[in-house]
Amino acid sequence: MSILDFVMVGSNDYKKSSEFYDAILEPLKLKKTVTTEKYIGYAHSSDPDKTLFYVTNPVNGEPATFGNGTQITLLADSKEAVEKFYEIAMSKGATDEGGPGVRSDGNYYAYIRDLDGNKIAAKSNLK
Repeated sequence: MSILDFVMVGSNDYKKSSEFYDAILEPLKLKKTVTTEKYIGYAHSSDPDKTLFYVTNPVNGEPATFGNGTQITLLADSKEAVEKFYEIAMSKGATDEGGPGVRSDGNYYAYIRDLDGNKIAAKSNLK
């Protein structure tokens, strides 16, 4: 059983973030399922009715900021999906936080910072 229901990151440029996440989440099989004036939501293709990842303008009206030490890790089906996630993210203006490769736990990761500085990783279980 998962302990998470959904994850939300803040954005200062809703339209740019939508284009960014549409592209980088595609290799991870996450598709946009909802768009409102306040947020965008993405669900996995295996459960399109369950929105798992949101991008939002902060409700308090203050600028979106990232959490120091905060990271969101999304599961990928393969090493190739992790590599595609990273490649697309970098081409869309992300900041490199650690290119694709096997890490100390024996799994395959890539780390980026999105357009607002949120740290997002993609992980493929190799074990």
